Amino acid sequence: MRFSGRYEGYNVKSLQKDLISGLIVGIVAIPLGMAFAIASGVKPEYGLFTVIIAGILISLFGGSKFQIGGPTGAFIPILFGIVMQYGYDNLLIAGFMAGVLIFFMGVFKLGGVIKFIPRPVTIGFTTGIAVTIFAGQIGNFLGLTGLSKHESFLANMKELGAHLYRTNMYSVLTAAICLTALLLTPRLLPKVPGSLMGLLLSTVVASVFFPGQVATIGSTYGAIPRSLPSIHFPAITLENIQHLIKPAFVIAMLGGIESLLSAVVADGMSGTRHNSNRELIGQGIANMITPLFGGIPATGAIARTATNIKSGAVSPFSGVIHGIVVLMVLFLFAPHASRIPLASMAPILMMVAWNMSERKEFAHVLRTKSAESAVLVITFVLTVFTDLTTAVEVGLILSGVIFVKHMSELLTTAKVLPDPNSRNEEVAAHMVQEQHNCPQISIYTVEGALFFGVANMFEKSIMDEIHYKPKVLILKMNNVPYMDTTGESNLASLAKHFKKHGGTVFISEIQNQPRLVLSKTGLDEFIGQEHFFDKTGEAISAALTKINYGQCRGCRHFAFHECQQLAYSEPKEKTRLNG
Repeated sequence: MRFSGRYEGYNVKSLQKDLISGLIVGIVAIPLGMAFAIASGVKPEYGLFTVIIAGILISLFGGSKFQIGGPTGAFIPILFGIVMQYGYDNLLIAGFMAGVLIFFMGVFKLGGVIKFIPRPVTIGFTTGIAVTIFAGQIGNFLGLTGLSKHESFLANMKELGAHLYRTNMYSVLTAAICLTALLLTPRLLPKVPGSLMGLLLSTVVASVFFPGQVATIGSTYGAIPRSLPSIHFPAITLENIQHLIKPAFVIAMLGGIESLLSAVVADGMSGTRHNSNRELIGQGIANMITPLFGGIPATGAIARTATNIKSGAVSPFSGVIHGIVVLMVLFLFAPHASRIPLASMAPILMMVAWNMSERKEFAHVLRTKSAESAVLVITFVLTVFTDLTTAVEVGLILSGVIFVKHMSELLTTAKVLPDPNSRNEEVAAHMVQEQHNCPQISIYTVEGALFFGVANMFEKSIMDEIHYKPKVLILKMNNVPYMDTTGESNLASLAKHFKKHGGTVFISEIQNQPRLVLSKTGLDEFIGQEHFFDKTGEAISAALTKINYGQCRGCRHFAFHECQQLAYSEPKEKTRLNG
């Protein structure tokens, strides 16, 4: 049997490698799936259901060869807030709606657009989410009871402070054992998942030496079922859609961003290239079907994807196998999972938060002491103290303002004249002097993007400079890579002004994109097709045919014989004025 695409060259040996990597990643995903679900405010089995259903579907339909999908730490604050405000049933509806949004993002090929989110914004909200996850596990680490859960970070911190006197030392010991295993296992037993070893050791110690002294999954959430639930379609109504569209959009955007970031990491590790739009379609399908089984939103998991590649995965089958492994464990060992202490879950999530915090990148951006570092800090602070939606919106707006400011600083206009001493007789600004100028022909070089942030400044700079009325204005635009409709409008205003006063605008060396804009708006017809030149020298020669030489004889700014030389030079010399 021959395979192509993501399965090209697949054989029995490849299947063996996928079986091993799928087994390893499945074992890693079990404690994480339960921990992410608990931290999100839902029962632990919902995390396992998500690992199984979403994990298999994302591998089958996604656009990355090695992507492992499932619940992730980045979703925790978002899902917890939705559960607190809307309830679990509405979380399923929001997750389904997010799946639809992600699916159509892929269909309409928006995969590349998500990648344009500025890095300081991504680092800021990722680090903010990490802080929220870490802080949210302090209560379980200390074994605090009677805590009321709040959406606000500060309210939760006050709640922790008010209950510190209830610290359970048995819980602290259990958490410490798990944390120690998490730190030492990669060094001593690199092939054994640290989270699994931590859970096993801490659960055994708590069960044998101080049974009943720490809260467990079973005592808090009840027994974990040994099978998948039957399919249940959520009651989606127009009212629900209107009510949940905002949280659904947040889930979709975060899921899309994280899945594509994970796919990029996988590409870097494996030397492959993912299909971003297909990846979004696969993520969308998974998030539409997973809620039907009670699962929570899923996306690409960077750590598990990296583990998959390091374990020798060959194809997406490893992701399918990882879901099957979790399903088998659910069937065979679900009752035993109920004995896991919540204190054992806390250090696992804390470690996840530490690893996703991007602390090095955060410090790197801060060291630049630039406007981007301010965006980073503001996005981070807003993520922690308000919500992700507000943080991303403000971060993007600030990034947009900073971008416009930087681009506006790059636009320059300068008055120039031909420089006969240069090798190619190019136009140059230093040739324009008080005693060496031309009142009848004004030549300007324009450099930089001509868009809404700078268009008005472009028009004003030329209009203010030309306080007299030249007969011809030549705009050399070879260094204008982009023009929007605002830039076109200001250029049109400039052209109309000169035409009204009997002058003419020539444009030379304009690039394709700006020329296309002028063509679509009809401004090129207004200016005149014959007034567009491929070379600035040609524009100058044409301009010299329109001036009044009678005025030049008494001109003290630009010697008359120089004008004559330019106007009546041989064609070969004219082409040398190519600016």
